[in-house]
Amino acid sequence: MSSAVLGWLALAGLTVALLLVDLRFFARGREPSFREGLIWSIGWLVLSLLAAVAILFLDENGTEDAITYTTVYFIERSLSLDNLFVFLLLFSYFGVPVELRARLLFWGIAAALVLRGLAILGGVALLEQLHFFIYILGVLLLILAYRILRGVADNVDPDNNFVVKLVRRVFPVTGQFHDRHWFVKHEGTRYATPLFVCLAAIVAADIAFAIDSIPAAFAITRESSLIWMGNIFALLGLRALFVLVEGLIRRFRYLDETIAIVLALVAVKLLLEDLYKVGPVLTLVIVFVAFAIGIVASLVADSRDPDAEARRHERTESMTKSG
Repeated sequence: MSSAVLGWLALAGLTVALLLVDLRFFARGREPSFREGLIWSIGWLVLSLLAAVAILFLDENGTEDAITYTTVYFIERSLSLDNLFVFLLLFSYFGVPVELRARLLFWGIAAALVLRGLAILGGVALLEQLHFFIYILGVLLLILAYRILRGVADNVDPDNNFVVKLVRRVFPVTGQFHDRHWFVKHEGTRYATPLFVCLAAIVAADIAFAIDSIPAAFAITRESSLIWMGNIFALLGLRALFVLVEGLIRRFRYLDETIAIVLALVAVKLLLEDLYKVGPVLTLVIVFVAFAIGIVASLVADSRDPDAEARRHERTESMTKSG
């Protein structure tokens, strides 16, 4: 067995192990506190950066690959916030009880990892055969940046979700949840529960995000293992980050605009690749500078707006209200 295959198997095993750690030890069966979410989020961040240190010492092109991985990680981590916003909206729409959300988040993250892996493999194959595909990816990134500027809420409608429609055509759906069950039987007929329908909507959202996020990674590198690692560590710990979303919404008013600007810059980098190649160090610096400007602009705007807190609280309530 080749070293490359062994490396991929080891990475897959590590992913499963870390997902199980997150599922079993992070606020199992109860609603986590903000403090728990903060501690676990910091822990996942440290672990993700330690992965860059491992690349630095174990990889042949250690320094360059470590910087490339870190850039992919931060871009994909920022995009994963949109996953969380959509999950919030779906939980609210389907009225998912708090105690059942952790399980849905786990399977949503697992599905996202699989779908992004497939998108990476497909993207590598296309780029190897069709060079002009990089321009298509660049345009897709610009479209994604525009969609983010429009806002997540404008792009989510569970009733028009094709996967949800398919589930409802195949199975009758119960009017209430049945604990942790995806399906229940009643008088010989199998019914899907709202929990399964919500999972179907989450998987459909994962498909859309896989199609949207992978072009951003390809704008940084063509190395599939680095893209896959960046996505793995960006998605790990989303359950903890989910707890912090409320605070992030309140404290970072220009989050969507900042992410959109970063994606637009990455798209330009991809579209101009044949004319000028931007190195991984400069790309990482640009990403950090863009987020720093967004954070500072948010803080300054809030300090000058006496009604900012009330509006942020109203936005948070509208996104997290259940039922």
